[in-house]
Order: sequence, then structure tokens, then C-alpha cells
Amino acid sequence: MTSPAASTATTCYTTLDSPLGALLLVGQESSTAPGGTALTSLSMPQQRGAAAVQPHWRRDSRPFTEVVRQLRAYFTGELFRFTLEFRTTGTEFQERVWQALEAIPYGTTTTYGRLAEGLGVSRADVRALGAAIGANPLLIVRPCHRVIGADGSMRGYAAGVEHKTALLTHEGTLQPTLI
Repeated sequence: MTSPAASTATTCYTTLDSPLGALLLVGQESSTAPGGTALTSLSMPQQRGAAAVQPHWRRDSRPFTEVVRQLRAYFTGELFRFTLEFRTTGTEFQERVWQALEAIPYGTTTTYGRLAEGLGVSRADVRALGAAIGANPLLIVRPCHRVIGADGSMRGYAAGVEHKTALLTHEGTLQPTLI
């Protein structure tokens, strides 16, 4: 679920240990969100363009109780679709792409080309679509990891292709690699 950004809301953050490392959760107060906080960013270690904690943000795990509950359920294989309120501030095009990511079902993938076609994006603008996907501030919960190359290859992922591969393996889309 998405709602417009509010400039006067208090920003809070917390971290969550996960199988992918410490996740940084950032949110803003919202009277309509579960737990009172709309998620504005979920980032992973070494993520390109990740949110950085700002001095005026308040560290507080309490507003993220529902976010944490859903993420833990996802990582234990008990949750397949997130029902959280998001508050992001992308361009109109980015927001449209990010919302389309939410429609990609758990355990499946799509290609950049199929996503572009579904959004009515011309072949000439597929690169812009890729840039919008790469700017997704809500990794995991807006599943940009489910978008792959037309040849089945793992194309870029802001947190690294190894994390993309781990998420798709977790969801059963890829087979685990035996060593």
C-alpha cells in the first residue's frame, strides 16, 4: 500500500538482523499505517544508494513492530506478500514502476522487457525502467529482485547480485548451489 509523502512527519529508524545481514528500516509517522509508521526505506549492507542515518532521525524499534513481524515471517517462509504502508518520494515514473514491482508474485520472476511491456514503456525506455528499478528504496518488500534478464541472468541489484540470488533461492525460484 502506498501513500503520499508528508514533509512534517517524524522520521525514525531501526535495524533488523536478517539472513542477508543487518537491514536498515526507515519510516515516517502515519496515522493509517500498522504500528503508526509508514516504511520509507529498507536497505541492506553495501547497497548502492542506501539510506544513511541522519542526525535528526530518531532511533526507535517500536514503530517497526509490524514491519519486523512481516520480514521475519518472510524469512521463515511463512509470508508471501507484504501488507505494509509505504511512503516513497520518487518521480511519477519511478512510483509507477515501483508499484508494478508489488504485483510480481512470490516465487516467480519477470523480465525487464515484460515489465516494460506491462507498463507501456517503449523498448527505447527500458534503460530508464532499469534505472527506476535500481532506485527502489524498499528492497525485499517491493520485490525488484524478481526482475531478471531475458536470458534468465541475474542483472544488477542495488545490494549486489549475490543478495538477489539469495532472495530468489529463498523464494524457490532458483535452486540452491551445492558446494
